[in-house]
Amino acid sequence: MEFITNSPAETESIGVALGQRLKPGTVIAYRGDLGAGKTAFTRGLARGLGCREIVTSPTYTIVNEYLGGRIPLFHFDMYRLRSSDDLWDIGWDDYLERGGVCAVEWSENVDDAMEDPIIITIEKTGEESRRITIEGGEEFADLSL
Repeated sequence: MEFITNSPAETESIGVALGQRLKPGTVIAYRGDLGAGKTAFTRGLARGLGCREIVTSPTYTIVNEYLGGRIPLFHFDMYRLRSSDDLWDIGWDDYLERGGVCAVEWSENVDDAMEDPIIITIEKTGEESRRITIEGGEEFADLSL
């Protein structure tokens, strides 16, 4: 399914709609260039999960945990990791077992560590506009704003 957004707020609203439907154990694999809107989408995802914490990019911390919603959200940034071995070293299996939602930026760096993720590709189509494609998770086929 594909969406076109024209502002960060619209990108977040798609994240909210998706977050309201997610189940424990869901893995989200983000694709997109720097500044595409992955963190903006995750802010919406967190709101959809009921989290009221401020969501920031985990660029330097590798993972940020948001525990205040109906399901925990673990927001990963794999930009600095060289392989999925590095992901396993930081406790990926522990995060999977905790029953939260794992949202993974730069997931292509650790593809072989993820089983059956929902793939969200965010592409810049203009200064503020984005094309967001969601693949997998057929239960979201009727997702609308």
